[in-house]
Amino acid sequence: MISAAIQAFRQMFTPPFRAVLFKCIGFTIALFVLLIVGVEWSFSHFVSWPQWIEKSIEWLGGLALVVASVFLIPPVTSLMAGLYLDDIASEVERVYYPSDPPGHDLPTLAAVGVGLKFFVVVLVVNLVALLLLLIPGVNLIAFYVGNGYLLGREYFEMVAMRHLPPEEARRLRKANRGFVSLCGLIIAGLASVPFLNLLTPIFATAFMVHIYKTLARRAGVGRLAARPA
Repeated sequence: MISAAIQAFRQMFTPPFRAVLFKCIGFTIALFVLLIVGVEWSFSHFVSWPQWIEKSIEWLGGLALVVASVFLIPPVTSLMAGLYLDDIASEVERVYYPSDPPGHDLPTLAAVGVGLKFFVVVLVVNLVALLLLLIPGVNLIAFYVGNGYLLGREYFEMVAMRHLPPEEARRLRKANRGFVSLCGLIIAGLASVPFLNLLTPIFATAFMVHIYKTLARRAGVGRLAARPA
């Protein structure tokens, strides 16, 4: 698991990954800029406040968005994963597993649908975790446990469905649910670090390709003898 994470992190900065990396970062930053501008415009347009209150609201609102971004990055990046999963996974398979049968790209509508479903599920969990900020200790547990399970489950199944029918992908994940959830905790840890969390979709996809190959090989699914490049 640790070696797979190191391999995934190293490959993130290779030339083929940079284009996808810039797209993910640009999309995420643009989304949060639009959110900040929208909030500030709403306060200034619909409500008339004294100058000092408006300034206080702007500063407090900015601080609140920084805190909220830690909880909102995972659902946003989950949406990005559905759009760029095939590009990332194909590159990892080409470099590290050239002798294995290549995965099949997900149909565009299916990839978008998986990304949207994942976005909704992870958004709900993170909103609940955000509300639990009022309860000391419980908020961090809820964030890491909830996201560790969800991020591990969804990234693994998205990668596995490039090689297996959806039902078999779920069956393989359920047979290794504890290990997959532990891998999800690594992804959740990265997603909780400001700025580094922008790398989450690329890292998580590459990481789960290695995890899928390991578990599939153990289960005897297909011809999956890994050969490092």
